[in-house]
Amino acid sequence: MEAPFEQLLDRLEPQVTTIIADSNLLWLVGVGQRKNIPVASLWPMSVAVFSVFHHFDLLVQNQHFPIDLSERGEERVEYIPGISSTRILDLPSIFYGNGRRVLHRALEICSWVLKAQYLLFTSVYELEHQVVDALKSKFPCPIYTVGPTIPYLRLRDESTSPTTHSDLDCMKWLDSQPEASVLYISLGSFLSVSSAQMDEIAAGLRSSRIGFLWVAREKAAQLQESCGDRGLVVPWCDQLKVLCHSSVGGFWTHCGWNSTLEAVFAGVPMLTLPIFWDQVPNSKNIVEDWKIGWRVKREVGWENLVSREEIAGLVQRFMDLESDEGKEMRNRAKELQEMCRGAIAKGGSSHTNLDTFISHISQR
Repeated sequence: MEAPFEQLLDRLEPQVTTIIADSNLLWLVGVGQRKNIPVASLWPMSVAVFSVFHHFDLLVQNQHFPIDLSERGEERVEYIPGISSTRILDLPSIFYGNGRRVLHRALEICSWVLKAQYLLFTSVYELEHQVVDALKSKFPCPIYTVGPTIPYLRLRDESTSPTTHSDLDCMKWLDSQPEASVLYISLGSFLSVSSAQMDEIAAGLRSSRIGFLWVAREKAAQLQESCGDRGLVVPWCDQLKVLCHSSVGGFWTHCGWNSTLEAVFAGVPMLTLPIFWDQVPNSKNIVEDWKIGWRVKREVGWENLVSREEIAGLVQRFMDLESDEGKEMRNRAKELQEMCRGAIAKGGSSHTNLDTFISHISQR
């Protein structure tokens, strides 16, 4: 891709004055250097995850890498600037196990980000202000939080119609459900839980008698049969639109960053079941730092199945709108929703940061 992209830059009129690129396309920073075009590196995960990679040397210095999780996973990391006390188990999964095979790539990406002229985060300043401020105090280039970078503008367009039959079906079904009564479930499109865990989830949902909407791309028909008539299983839906529907009262999530931001934007509390990569620290943020969710299980990965009995009990407690713990969590979710929406409103942190960034690159 690098050579064709350079050729494209040479042909474009008017000439390109700034490149905005996903941080994973690290070669674009080199292209910008050769062409004397400033590059804004867009980091697609949380600020906290970037900071952990950026401060990898501190993990080594404190003898927290490499490490045996079975013996020391509960030890706390308390020395990364701006990040609250964190278990080793709650660091990105590429620091241990099979994930270490791609650790070098993440560290290489971070090293190239340092050579960019701007760093853009898809997060919201108020969600991660401590770690943002810590990075700003030492980083060589301007940092802007411009999130949440999710398709919220589409929600304002009343003419936007469902794009698939399953989308139409699920919206009609949601319209028929009581307010805040539905648990929305989406466990990732790239890598999800094991088949055995899927079976336990289906059985637990059936026993719980809680209404649910479950997105399962490849097993929708099979799971619908297993789950009974209390819920709907579909292969796809407009997730942000679903989360913002009044009948949705909770989100069982794998904690991908975009899904996390969408839930915060919608003001919906979360049940967290992270699988790998940045999902693990995202779950920690949701549960411990922001206090808008509960863990489905304490451990990460496919081992140690959560039983159907545990799932049924957890889902019933989580969706109990009258319990004190449920009310507290939902009130907190609404507070973060207001904070998130305030950031993108005129004069909010993300709105202001985006204006400032555009002003800077427009002066070139």
